[in-house]
Amino acid sequence: MARRVLHDEYFRRAKAEGYLARSAYKLLELNEKKGLIRTGDRVLDLGCAPGSWLQVCRRLVGAQGVAVGIDLQEVDHGFEPNVHVLRGDLTTIDPAILLGESGRKFDCVVSDMAPPTSGHGDHFRSVHLCEAILERLPHLLRPGGNLAMKVFEGETHQDLVRLTGTMFREARSYKPRASRDVSSETYVVGKGYSGPGA
Repeated sequence: MARRVLHDEYFRRAKAEGYLARSAYKLLELNEKKGLIRTGDRVLDLGCAPGSWLQVCRRLVGAQGVAVGIDLQEVDHGFEPNVHVLRGDLTTIDPAILLGESGRKFDCVVSDMAPPTSGHGDHFRSVHLCEAILERLPHLLRPGGNLAMKVFEGETHQDLVRLTGTMFREARSYKPRASRDVSSETYVVGKGYSGPGA
């Protein structure tokens, strides 16, 4: 019963504080603990629907920063002018479209993406999605930038952390309190991007 009350609390907080989903508190905690996003940053949100992480990104970067989101689904929330939403597939979209007119790479990439779940092989599909993100980082993330991406825990989870560690100064797993206790989701956090195989 306590678990249900705990998660109802995040749901109520999201409603009261104007967030589109309770998942906002995952990113808020990740940022509080890991210092991923700063005022004035350019942030890319992968799998941005329904938009709660974009709301958090906008709050963290302020009016001088930029938040860009992409998702396969339509996101029709009315965001501030410095929040841009694209409908598309990360694995096929031209990175230049995500970078926009400035062409500047992002200071931070965040992902709450997850593959369709079936109960069989979900972990491997999740890791594959994260690997696709890592493959695209050279086109998207500036040197020294940060990353946080969701993955389902499983037998190759630590392999993913180690792979991320070859591209970042520091790579660790972190499970926010707002994640449901029954969920296998965790987040791989990379600090200080240095490029593939660095």
